[in-house]
Amino acid sequence: MRAAVLKEHGEPLSIEDVPTPDPEPHGAVVELEACGICRSDWHGWMGDWEWLDIKPQEGQILGHEPAGRVVAVGEDVTSISEGDHVAVPFNIGDGSCKQCRTGHGNNCENGMPLGFLEEVPGAFAEQLHVPFADHNAVELPSGVSSVDMAGLGCRFMTSFHALAHRADVEAGDWVAVHGCGGVGLSAVHIADALGANVIAVDLQEEKLEKASDLGATETVNADEAKDVPGAVEAITDGGAHVSVDALGIATTCQNSVLSVDKRGQHVQIGLSTQDEQGMIPLPTDAMVMNEVEFIGSLGMPPSRYDEIFRMVATGKLDPKAVVSETVALDDVNEKLSAMTDFGTVGIPVIDDF
Repeated sequence: MRAAVLKEHGEPLSIEDVPTPDPEPHGAVVELEACGICRSDWHGWMGDWEWLDIKPQEGQILGHEPAGRVVAVGEDVTSISEGDHVAVPFNIGDGSCKQCRTGHGNNCENGMPLGFLEEVPGAFAEQLHVPFADHNAVELPSGVSSVDMAGLGCRFMTSFHALAHRADVEAGDWVAVHGCGGVGLSAVHIADALGANVIAVDLQEEKLEKASDLGATETVNADEAKDVPGAVEAITDGGAHVSVDALGIATTCQNSVLSVDKRGQHVQIGLSTQDEQGMIPLPTDAMVMNEVEFIGSLGMPPSRYDEIFRMVATGKLDPKAVVSETVALDDVNEKLSAMTDFGTVGIPVIDDF
């Protein structure tokens, strides 16, 4: 089968033939119909996250936002069958640890991030092996397309978990989203669907316009504003109830924390780059004086995807609205390179392998 294989960090992925996977007894093989190209793939391509022990090595197949059809299942798999239409979360769990058994599979004690470790080759390929498929393969509702659902592998479901489960977003709350890449635009759309008033913050006007289309009530151009937290405070008459760093650099993290009103919440979705390596200075005195909560959020438990599906069915959520374009596997290097200068808007999705 064809796959995009990492040869050297920062150098073009090699499109080549690799062995087709066979299912482990607990696994399933999915023929890919779509896979999003995420900024997390860019991080892996650039060799980030060594400090998290998830730096992809030479020979790794990247890609972690897959959707497609099951073509083979292992002998121990009971919940899915050949022909089922599924999405697969990037936070692969074993389904049996304490975290998985209590509904927190995104924090599996033996978790493996899809496409970042040798044990879990990714979805920039014609087919994908899904370990522990009873836990990790999420059957999609009838009538939805794989392209529209690809963001459920990472960006869309990550934002949903952050705002619907981790933060206390209530109708009428002000929610500020710092960084309007794929995960940030998803957060804008989801916060709007939850009834919040959304402020989108970014350097690029094109992304702010997209955020407005997705439900942002107000926008702040961080390239023009001298004081981003001050701009948020002025719009909200005191500060946001919830503020999200959807990028993961020091500036957006600090701006987000300082944008929060008294007793508000900062939610950290974005993971950091080589510049920070997981360590960002914070205004701790201001956090103490204002009783600001700092909340981390990772992925989403597979067992709760039905919450998204119910909102999609009633028209409250529309994951395809965040998809910017469809491309071929051969275009993956162009899209990864564009992310170096934040040159993509929304979610590019591979639909031709």
